[in-house]
Amino acid sequence: MEMGRRARAVSVSNLYLFMLNLPNFLTLIRIATIPLFLVLLFSRFYTEALVVFIVGALTDALDGPVARFTNQRTPLGAYLDPLADKLLIMSSVIVLGIIGPFPAWLTVLIVSRDLIIGLGYGAIYFFTQEWMEVRPSRMGKINTLLQLSMVTAVLISLHSSRLVEYQLLYYLSLLTGVTTFISGSQYVYRGLVWLQNRASSLTRIS
Repeated sequence: MEMGRRARAVSVSNLYLFMLNLPNFLTLIRIATIPLFLVLLFSRFYTEALVVFIVGALTDALDGPVARFTNQRTPLGAYLDPLADKLLIMSSVIVLGIIGPFPAWLTVLIVSRDLIIGLGYGAIYFFTQEWMEVRPSRMGKINTLLQLSMVTAVLISLHSSRLVEYQLLYYLSLLTGVTTFISGSQYVYRGLVWLQNRASSLTRIS
């Protein structure tokens, strides 16, 4: 009995450490900043919202290098990190689109892209009962950086319109829109190719 309790305690302890290593902890901090950021944004505390958003963005920049440097990559982190990115960006884009400064067309494009990709991967699992491995493309990483930059620029303009030129926001929004469309197309293409290869392999087996 004592051996069993110790084994269970060790198992729970290992699971706890597995989930809360430093990279995953940084990701969880990013997720925790989202409700605070939204409350500040809706309350029109734009400077404070900007600070909280920057903290969240910094954890995004740090968790990947920390995971590689400390060799603490985990399957949980591989799913949690992009989920945290999407939650932070999507919530920011939607709320800023409602408030007004964020271009409505860009809000629709970003939300539509992520919905199409999410529904597509869900459909792949529904038809094949397998999860397709999701690897961020180089364009996807560039797009994430541009989306974060766009949200930051809009927040800075809300803090003080004199700090951000209108032309900067205009060209940044165009660049973000182009990379959003290209990266979304890449992910859709990857999904279709994976599905076709999977169907071909099943046909050969049968």
